[in-house]
Amino acid sequence: MKFLMMIKHAETAQPFQPPKSLMDAMGEFVTEGFAKGWLKDTAGLKPTSNGRRIRSKGGRLTTTDGPFTETKEVIGGFAIVETATREEALAVAHRFMELHRIHIPEFECESEVRPMDDM
Repeated sequence: MKFLMMIKHAETAQPFQPPKSLMDAMGEFVTEGFAKGWLKDTAGLKPTSNGRRIRSKGGRLTTTDGPFTETKEVIGGFAIVETATREEALAVAHRFMELHRIHIPEFECESEVRPMDDM
């Protein structure tokens, strides 16, 4: 089963350079995931000030430039994982969030884990 894991945080969170300890721990986590085959892809996302939204409403498309200050939470990064069960995917997400708790405890964030449809 494939899952999309997203890390979400407040739009108002100030950009910062993650500590080296987190980057090192994430490097090990990602290397393990690719080596064992459960991690398929992952990336952080640039701030919403670099983004655009295209909305369909009332039969019309509108485009809005970021930042999206009316938004309370934004997706800061993602990972696509493939595990045998939902519980295994949740365990991966928990490990990922534990790295953040340990290395940057002041950073408030959450991870959303959603199953993906096969096309």
